[in-house]
Amino acid sequence: MLIDRLAFSGLRNLGALDFSPCPGINLFVGRNGSGKTSLLEGIHILGMGRSFRTRQLKHAIGHETDELTLFARLNGDPPLPIGIRRARDTAELEMRLAGQRVSRLAQLIEALPLQLINPDAFRLLEGAPAGRREFLDWGVFHVKHDFFDAWRRAKRALKHRNALLRHDRMDANNLAVWEQELAHWGERVDDLRREWMAAFVPVFEETLDRLIALPELRLRYSRGWDKQRPLLEILEQSRATDFQMGFTQHGPQRGDLRIRLGKRPAVEVLSRGQQKLVVSALKLAQGRLLEQSTGRSCLYLVDDLPAELDIEHRRIFCRLLESMGSQAFITSVEHDALVGPWKSHTPLAMFHVKQSASGAGQLVPEAQIDFTTE
Repeated sequence: MLIDRLAFSGLRNLGALDFSPCPGINLFVGRNGSGKTSLLEGIHILGMGRSFRTRQLKHAIGHETDELTLFARLNGDPPLPIGIRRARDTAELEMRLAGQRVSRLAQLIEALPLQLINPDAFRLLEGAPAGRREFLDWGVFHVKHDFFDAWRRAKRALKHRNALLRHDRMDANNLAVWEQELAHWGERVDDLRREWMAAFVPVFEETLDRLIALPELRLRYSRGWDKQRPLLEILEQSRATDFQMGFTQHGPQRGDLRIRLGKRPAVEVLSRGQQKLVVSALKLAQGRLLEQSTGRSCLYLVDDLPAELDIEHRRIFCRLLESMGSQAFITSVEHDALVGPWKSHTPLAMFHVKQSASGAGQLVPEAQIDFTTE
């Protein structure tokens, strides 16, 4: 499903907007600080329930308003409306799907699958395992229907075991109960992750090859405990050290996605431009696998497309994205960097994000775009 209407109010420095994006490539050009990234942020909040710019959603509310309201309508029969409201004076996030209030964030994530490629995406290579684990689990969640329940049960068991480990005296009987629960569901999470990885790696390698030649780059999934031993055995034998540490040291919560070039971590070898292409391949491949496995479309948010990419690799990236036939929202301060790479038949709309006299960002559609066809 594609977004055929967006309406935002109270989002940072953006003025109230209500517009219909095109089903293909949507380009947003404007000066720094005009509100381009804020527009992508609003879409991200709708699909993920959180911002990629701040940990506290209240900071995304404009200074001159008391609440943030975001709305998107997905095309279909019938159309599917998605809405989010967050008032400044409350921590509650009101979420609505198809006109009904929902309590589970997973329902929004399932309804609007999206991938974000922005400067922070480099954390997939250079950041902590938590970011790569989140990337991995997003992919499994959308393809393996029983993953969320297994993940939720494993997380619950982990929470209870950690709480018991932090007590002054270890309760062996209660620990045994939650260890069995964690082992059962942790093994199930691992099975689903490995199944997903087996399908993902070929798609990633093919996607990466279309962007840049890095034949020695490899992905490897690490499950978070000794692959030769069952998790229950490890949990039982590590009670004493886990008690000293105050937390569970082994399990699916320690899973990771290792990205190496030859024998070294890729981040230590690749240039900044090469890193962006690897991250882009990861994100695009994850969306492609979702579409191949489920027939559902994935939305792509690309902030500051030209950053770190030379003209040739920018063109290659754009041609790959348009060949996927997906809906995308792309920003840049450079008008020509966005217009040039696309083919003449690509569904495309360009918008200028300009600041009004009051400082609020306004969206101005461009009446006509001249295409460069190669």
